[in-house]
Amino acid sequence: MSVRWAGVFPAVTTQFRSDQSLDLGATARHLEALIASGVSGLVVCGSLGENQTLDPDEKRQVVENAVRVSGGRVPVVAGVAESSTGAAVRYVRDCARIGASGFMVMPPMVYKADPGEAAGYFRAVAAATDLSWMLYNNPLAYTVDVTPERLTEFADIPNLAAIKESSGDPRRVTEIRLALGDRLAVFAGVDDLILESSILGIDGWIAGSGIAFPEENQRLWELTRAGKWDEARRLYRWAAPLMKLDTHPKFVQYIKLMIQEAGLGAEWVREPRRPLAGAEREHVLGIIRRGLKARPTLAK
Repeated sequence: MSVRWAGVFPAVTTQFRSDQSLDLGATARHLEALIASGVSGLVVCGSLGENQTLDPDEKRQVVENAVRVSGGRVPVVAGVAESSTGAAVRYVRDCARIGASGFMVMPPMVYKADPGEAAGYFRAVAAATDLSWMLYNNPLAYTVDVTPERLTEFADIPNLAAIKESSGDPRRVTEIRLALGDRLAVFAGVDDLILESSILGIDGWIAGSGIAFPEENQRLWELTRAGKWDEARRLYRWAAPLMKLDTHPKFVQYIKLMIQEAGLGAEWVREPRRPLAGAEREHVLGIIRRGLKARPTLAK
């Protein structure tokens, strides 16, 4: 199915067993809960999906599993996080055959590409598929910054459809609109900037922490679409401490622990990441448990 780049596209975790092996069954159960909440798409094998710790065959298994679970109900977007252009090209071709609907493309991993090198990488990946794709701009994590000015240089790529803007500066939303109009769908990529970004005019949200409370997350999005800002603020203030967990270097461990506390998965991560321990674990659990205890009751 084709991707309509609008709405909530949660970035889904890859579930593991305690021995770090893939748990596709647990991943599938979480996908079902997300689909039931009303999301518009699924993003697998992104940063939160621990893409870079997966073997090539495992990545393809995760994508295939998501396509099977979705069954055409929502599009499956595969995250692209490779160290070489060749590997990225092979991956998008394989995922297209598996049944992915589109891609979220990160810049080259490990090597800090200069603007020209990054542009060459993005163009090579785009040319390898007819499927539409989203450029993931996260200079804080991946060093490459596709500014609104540089983004205009990619406007000629026909299957570039969206940008996930995660620079941490919500002013970028307006700057992208001024530079490109409606040429690209703009998605928020930082959870605790979702309200600010919505006011400025976005098309979608790659949600992170909200995968632990999908119904509330979806309701917040719908309130922003309806312009019900007072209600949105109230729900956002409840979610904000939980959303803040998506902005820490250990966001994978934090969010997986939150998923576990919410009964939607397990905290197991793949090394070099390790489950939280000691005072840090207790601190994060305190935030999560206070949030879940105060979880609002949503009107049906």
